[in-house]
Amino acid sequence: MTKADIINEVARATGVEKVTVQAVLEASIDSIKNSVIKGEPVYLRGFGSFIIKHRAEKAARNITQKTTMTIPAHNIPAFKPSKAFSSELK
Repeated sequence: MTKADIINEVARATGVEKVTVQAVLEASIDSIKNSVIKGEPVYLRGFGSFIIKHRAEKAARNITQKTTMTIPAHNIPAFKPSKAFSSELK
C-alpha cells in the first residue's frame, strides 16, 4: 500500500477531500519523523512504537578484498508493533 492508496482509502472512508487528507497525513508523518530524529519515541496505542535503536561499533569483513573495516556506532529508526497489532497478524 502506498501513501496515495492510504490517502484514497481515508478520503473514501471519511468523506473528507483528498487534499485535506494528504495535508493531515504529511503533517502526521513529519511530526513522527521529527520526534524520532530528536530521540523521542512515538507511542501509538494499539498500533505500535517508533523508536531509535543504538547499534554498537563492530568489525566487518570484505571477503572479496580480504580486508577488515570498522563500522562506527550509529542509531537507526525502528518500529515495534503493539501486542494487540501483533496478535491480529497471526
